[in-house]
Amino acid sequence: MPVDLSGVTTVLLPGTGSDDDYVYRAFAAPLHEVGAVVVAPPPQPERLIDGYLDELDNAARQGAIAVGGVSIGAAVAANWALAHPARVVAVLAALPPWTGSPDSAPAAQAARYSADVLRRDGLVSATSQMRASSPPWLADELARSWLGQWPGLPDAMDAAARYVSPAAAQLATLTAPMGVGAAIDDPVHPLEVAVEWTAAAPQAALRTVTLDEMGENPSVLGAACVAALLDL
Repeated sequence: MPVDLSGVTTVLLPGTGSDDDYVYRAFAAPLHEVGAVVVAPPPQPERLIDGYLDELDNAARQGAIAVGGVSIGAAVAANWALAHPARVVAVLAALPPWTGSPDSAPAAQAARYSADVLRRDGLVSATSQMRASSPPWLADELARSWLGQWPGLPDAMDAAARYVSPAAAQLATLTAPMGVGAAIDDPVHPLEVAVEWTAAAPQAALRTVTLDEMGENPSVLGAACVAALLDL
């Protein structure tokens, strides 16, 4: 049966160091096209994970919701969906960061490194260093969102780097359908992780984009997730 998101509150959680502004731009247009009600709560850097869980719990008080997000946001959303199967219509997972333990994952390593640099060198210097190693569009996005989350940003990055994503065995018990979106050329969020998530879940499909496409139009990432969901 096709997934119907018409009128469904859909809560989208930002990635590490990112914010509600970006996740809204990534998902709002494709979700509005299918009639969903988009909710993009701002991250609370001093309590990143607990803040996300509170937002999901609160949104679900009025009925079943769709959940999703980017990177760590996707991981938190997927774990919440596993814990609340009766309250989830669908999962939209963009750039899933790792499967199970974060220990050796590039995204977790990047978060830990950025947290260390921010504490050691301060926001201005760390932002300058980030710009030197990032695509211009991503550097602009992160410069804005990092400023908005300072000075709690390093703690948020550490919390994300410790977070345990669903393991493959857990994803195998996911009852909600899941649309996964990944970039084929993102070294921080390897395509292999998205493939693992898609293969493990009983009802899941994957669509891919490139980093250049994301830079030109953020909504291609959300559109990939929605299109994958509609593939089921």
